[in-house]
Amino acid sequence: MTRPVTHIFRLLKWGRILARHGALRGIESAPTTPAGVKRLCRIARFGTVQPRTPDYAAAFQAIGPAAVKLGQTLATRPDIVGEEAAHNLLSLQDALAPVPFERIKQEIEAVFEAPLESLYREFDPAPVGSASIAQVHGAVTADGRKVAVKVRRPGIDKQFARDIETYEWAAAHLEAFGGEAKRLRPREVIANFRRWTLRELDLRREAASASELADAMAAVPHYEVPAIDWDRTTSRVMTMSWIDGIKISHRDKLVAAGHDMEALSAHLVNAFLRQAIAEGFFHADMHQGNLFVKADGTIAAVDFGIMGRINRQARYWLAEILYGLTTGNYRRVAEIHFEAQYVPDYHSVEEFATALRAVGEPMRGKPVSELSVGQMLEGLFAITRDFDMQTQPHLLLLQKTMVMVEGVATMLNPKINMWDVSGPFVQNWIRDELGPEAALADGIREQGRTLALIPDIIRRLDAQLPKKGAAPPAPPLPEIPLIIGNGKRSNWWRYALTALLSAAAAGAAMSWLN
Repeated sequence: MTRPVTHIFRLLKWGRILARHGALRGIESAPTTPAGVKRLCRIARFGTVQPRTPDYAAAFQAIGPAAVKLGQTLATRPDIVGEEAAHNLLSLQDALAPVPFERIKQEIEAVFEAPLESLYREFDPAPVGSASIAQVHGAVTADGRKVAVKVRRPGIDKQFARDIETYEWAAAHLEAFGGEAKRLRPREVIANFRRWTLRELDLRREAASASELADAMAAVPHYEVPAIDWDRTTSRVMTMSWIDGIKISHRDKLVAAGHDMEALSAHLVNAFLRQAIAEGFFHADMHQGNLFVKADGTIAAVDFGIMGRINRQARYWLAEILYGLTTGNYRRVAEIHFEAQYVPDYHSVEEFATALRAVGEPMRGKPVSELSVGQMLEGLFAITRDFDMQTQPHLLLLQKTMVMVEGVATMLNPKINMWDVSGPFVQNWIRDELGPEAALADGIREQGRTLALIPDIIRRLDAQLPKKGAAPPAPPLPEIPLIIGNGKRSNWWRYALTALLSAAAAGAAMSWLN
């Protein structure tokens, strides 16, 4: 087990990097930040020269690959990091220096136990993309198919495991302070981050996700998922068909090629809604670098390492919430929050509906370009605090993806009205899924299942009763001995002081060697 002093030393080292980019000022000045965290921030920034404008994205980039992924997760949590930091972190992309080709070649040959030339007729040594977990090369298979080959960075799994262990340790101590820190559930945030990251590190899981999404979206026009070459795919290497198209971030090139920006933005939004609401399985990393537009206007997605799932009941609630906001039915939106147990029962449905109206009404009927995102987020997070709403970790990926999709759609069409675009899809889905025919079909299926269970129905009554709420069980959390609380606060300072003196000694040694 890693010693606490090692965790603190890592945190102080990362803190120094954050401080040099001005990224600790917001944490230190926030009134809800626990006093112990503020003290560590002051220690970490001691003697640093800080820029006037914090650059959170650059700081996470400098810390390393695991921090890049964590920063992308925190970009969806302005309630934790603040609005300014969350907005800056949205610009965080997986653009890291590539691994030398010789190491990539060795990795592929070690995985397949065969020379590279026997697997691919051609292989471009220059990567077309280099991310925090893997990099992608263009290649041609022995039978002449053009493919993209994604190769995991050697040793990246060990680096992620080490860093995430420290994130877990820090989250446990942050949550131990109670109050606002406990309400935000930092331990569950990191637990979900660990799960997502482990999935992303296994390229076979990514290949399976791409294949599943391709099946789900097969009948959807204007959206494509590349085919997987399973013979050349393992946990460390994945091969898929090559996408010829223009990156969706290159708006000028899209316009020059004659693409309709309004239609593209609508296709993107509706593809996301189809995945999230109709299928309950969605591409959760839909930033500009992972989307291409083909010559016929089809949007092609890549990079399926992060995927999200929401169950049927949660999708019903999500659709009703979106539809309620688009139509101004705040009472129904409030009721859903209580049914889902997102808001504790001791609060008033009517009061919550009024609070939602205060945030929702200024947004209705306006294009994104005329909305104040800052005011909207400030209002929403004030509601979560006022009504004791705890963070819902199972919806974090959905929130992150919605922010990404809205950003890309707005870039394509600054005048897009997200409510108008999403409203018809949501309305039709609700009609199809919750209308009389759907209710009858669900009833027949339920009766059939009940009849089949008659021999066991008494013994298994509890298991068959419907469960209230749509959130999945919280992930298991590791046992982490705390060095604060229960009269042990002196240990906090002992470890912090040890780490600080170690850092000072290391700095002095480096200065002497130089």
